[in-house]
Amino acid sequence: MCGIAGFLKQELSRDEWTSVLSRMSAAIAHRGPDDHGIWFDEVAGVGFAHQRLSVLDPSPEGHQPMTSHNGRYVLIYNGEIYNFKKIKKELEESGNTYPWRGHSDTEIILAAFTAWGIVATLKRMIGMFAFALWDRQERVLTLARDRIGEKPLYYGWQGKTFIFGSELKAFKALPEFRKEINRDALALFLQHNYIPTPFSIYKGIAKLRAGTFTQVSTKINTGVAPCEHPYWQLKNVVKKGRLNPYSGTGHDAVVDLDRLLRSTIQDKMVADVPLGAFLSGGVDSSTVVALMQAVSNQSVRTFSIGFSEKNYNEATYAKSVARHLSTNHTELYVTPQHAINVIPQLPILYDEPFADSSQIPTFLVSKMTKQHVTVALSGDGGDELFGGYNRYFLGRAIWNKMSSIPLKLRKSLAHFLFYFSPRQWNLIFSILEPFLGKNSQLLSGDRVHKLASILEASSSPEDMYHNLVTHWPNPELLARGSKVQPTILSEKSTILNDVCEQMMFLDIMSYLPDDILVKVDRAAMGVSLETRVPFLDHRIVEFAWKIPLAMKINNDQGKWLLRQVLYKYVPKKLIDRPKKGFAIPIESWLRGPLRDWAEALLDERRLQHDGYLNPVPIRKKWEEHLSGRRNWQYHLWDILMFQAWNETQ
Repeated sequence: MCGIAGFLKQELSRDEWTSVLSRMSAAIAHRGPDDHGIWFDEVAGVGFAHQRLSVLDPSPEGHQPMTSHNGRYVLIYNGEIYNFKKIKKELEESGNTYPWRGHSDTEIILAAFTAWGIVATLKRMIGMFAFALWDRQERVLTLARDRIGEKPLYYGWQGKTFIFGSELKAFKALPEFRKEINRDALALFLQHNYIPTPFSIYKGIAKLRAGTFTQVSTKINTGVAPCEHPYWQLKNVVKKGRLNPYSGTGHDAVVDLDRLLRSTIQDKMVADVPLGAFLSGGVDSSTVVALMQAVSNQSVRTFSIGFSEKNYNEATYAKSVARHLSTNHTELYVTPQHAINVIPQLPILYDEPFADSSQIPTFLVSKMTKQHVTVALSGDGGDELFGGYNRYFLGRAIWNKMSSIPLKLRKSLAHFLFYFSPRQWNLIFSILEPFLGKNSQLLSGDRVHKLASILEASSSPEDMYHNLVTHWPNPELLARGSKVQPTILSEKSTILNDVCEQMMFLDIMSYLPDDILVKVDRAAMGVSLETRVPFLDHRIVEFAWKIPLAMKINNDQGKWLLRQVLYKYVPKKLIDRPKKGFAIPIESWLRGPLRDWAEALLDERRLQHDGYLNPVPIRKKWEEHLSGRRNWQYHLWDILMFQAWNETQ
C-alpha cells in the first residue's frame, strides 16, 4: 500500500520539478512512510512521486518509481497484486528471461506490461491497485484502477497541467491548482453523504471509475478530458452469471465458497510484515478471521472496538468469537472524548466532504491496529455480495406491495403516515410492542416518515431505492447555485428483474467504492496501515453473481450461504443476532458532548457568509434535533462534515 502522485507539464526547470514533486510526495507521506522517490523527464514534461509502505520486498530493490528492464516503462503503483508469483511463472515459462532485481510485485508487473501490453496484463492481475505508467517510447501516460475500486485515483486538467494522485491533498502542491468547489458535487454529497464517482469536490477533477484505465498523450491538445476504457465491468459479470448460473445444490455451494474463500484469504495473508484482522463479531469479519485461523499455524491477531452505549456495542460478540477461535485479541472502548479528538482530523484525512459517521470508529480501530501490525484484513463487501443489508429484503417487500397500489392511493397513505409526528409514532409502537414481537425493533417514527416519502415519490424500483438511501431529498434547494447531476443511482439502468438484486448491484457500483472503501482506505492509510478485503477478490464477486438469490436471502435473513460456511467454524449462537452495523451514537452526542462544536459550525451567520448552503432548513433541523422531536443525525452530520472540511480550505 502506497501513495502516488504526478503531473504532465512543459517548460519546468530541474529545480522546479524536484520542488513540486517533493511537496506532492510529502503531502501523502502517511500512505507510505517507509520510503519515497521522485522521477521526472524534463524533455517529455512528465513527473512521478511515490510514497512507499513496504509490505512485500522491503529492500531497496522494491523502490519506486521503478523503470522496466528494457527502459521503456516507468511505474508508480499503490496496492498489492496477490497473484504476482503466478504472473512471474507465466512470464518465465513463455520464454521471457529477466534479470530480476528483487521479489516485489512492482517489478513483475512492469515485466508483464513489457511482454503482454497493458490491457492483457490488467486482465491477469488479481488484487487492489491504482497505478500510473509512463511509456517513454510513445510518450503516453496510463492511469488504471482495480476492478471494484479499493484504491483511489483522482485526475484532471488544471489549466495546461494534467495532474493525478491517490489523494486530493497532493494537488495543492501545484501553484496552478484551483480549489474551486464544485457545487453540483456538493449537492450529490448532501444526497448520499459521499461524493459519487466520477465527481470530486473540486471543479475539473474526477475520480477514475473502478475497473477502467485512461490514457493521456503529450501529443493531444491540453485540457481534453481523456476517455475511460473498461477492462472489467460488473454488469458483464452479472449477465454471465445469469447465462451460466451455479448448478450445484446448497451443500455444494457451501463447499465451493469455503474452498474459494480459503484460497483467496491465504493469498491475502502473504506479507513480509506483521498481519492481523478487524473483528466486529458479525458474519463477514468472523468468516474472514475463522478462515485465516484455519489456514494459519499460529494465532491470528484480531482487533475490535466497543462503546459504552449498549445499543451500539458489539465488542462483547467480537470477544466471544475471538475466544472461540483462539485468536490474539485486542479491543478498545470508544468514548465521546475519543470522537471529539478525532473530529478535527477528519477533513484532512478524507480530503473532500465525507459523512459516514462510522469513519470515527474506523479510524480509531485502524490506529489501534497499527500499533501491532502493518496489514489488516477486513470483512467489507460481504453485505453487498451476499445480501446482508436489511434494506434489501425490506425494500423488495415495500416495492412488491406498493407497486400494486395506484399512485393516488399511495399519496393518500403517505399523507396519513405524515399526519402523526415521529414522536407520536414512537409512542404508538411502544403501546403495541407486546403484539409486534421481534418486528418492533425495526419500527420507529423516523422510519415511518421515510416510508411515507418513498410511497409518495417512487414510480419505479430505482426511484424507491434512490429515495431509500437519500439524505437531503432536494439538495439543490440547500446547496446554492447547484444542479443535481445524474449518477448510476438516479439513472434508469435496470439490469436485474429482482428489486433486491438490483439494489445489491447499485450498491457495488456506488455505495461500496464511494463510501465503504473510501472510509476504510483513508482511515487506515491515515495511520499507515494496509487493509486487504478478501470478499472483493473478483473471483469471489463472480462466484457470488452466479449463485441464486435464494442462497443469499432465505426467510428474510441475509447472507444464508456465508452463514453456512461460518457455522462450520463458529457456533450459530455466537453469530445469529440482529445486525447493528459499525455505527456510533451521533444522535445523543450531538445533543451532548458535540453540541458546542456543532453549534459553531451551524451558526446561521456563518452559513450565510460562506455562501454555499441555505441556512433556513439546516437551522430548523438542528433545533428539532436538539429538542428531541426528531432525529436528524444523518442530515446534520452531512452539513457538519462539509462545514468542517470547508474550514480547512
